[in-house]
Amino acid sequence: MNFMDEISYQLGIPHELRDDAVTLYDEAFGQKLSVAIADDEKRRAVLSSCFVMEYAISALNKDGLVGLAGLKTGKGSLTGGAGYKELINQLGFIQGNLAALLLSVYEREPKRGELVLDGISVRADYRGRGIGGMLLDKVKEYASENGFCSIRLDVIDVNPRAKALYERKGFRVVKREKFPYLKKVLGFGGSETLIFNVEENP
Repeated sequence: MNFMDEISYQLGIPHELRDDAVTLYDEAFGQKLSVAIADDEKRRAVLSSCFVMEYAISALNKDGLVGLAGLKTGKGSLTGGAGYKELINQLGFIQGNLAALLLSVYEREPKRGELVLDGISVRADYRGRGIGGMLLDKVKEYASENGFCSIRLDVIDVNPRAKALYERKGFRVVKREKFPYLKKVLGFGGSETLIFNVEENP
């Protein structure tokens, strides 16, 4: 049996795998999020409370959750519960406000007819096996089946491998941003916005 045949993909993350989803997401984006929430335990608690599990495509096998792609629409997102009130409740007034300010740097609202990719993560021991590419294909299928015109994502300048994957899958760069004054704070000094046109690639 081909390895990829052992992986199943579905819309949503099973609720019993919430902790696994938090761990997976934090492994991929924890370093970036640690600027806002440095304490590992607190950061994972915030993620656990904010995850809206239906806004994701999950990759599953006998070992459980091995990959996920977060989705953001005009109705909600995987991390949609991480609003200002939740951050204050979880972190307190001062740290909550600081976290809200720093996290706003990453915030991207979808335009009409647009699906925003809210992060892709593959478990470390399953990377390099094509799961990330399959998750992108499933995101494109979801966008096409649900009437979205385009898919948008942002990739930071210190992640060229991710950008290369997106471009192989038909995404193209439409915008570049530089913010070198934030590099010491964020750990990166720029990002690129990529778009996949669903209507041109049925």
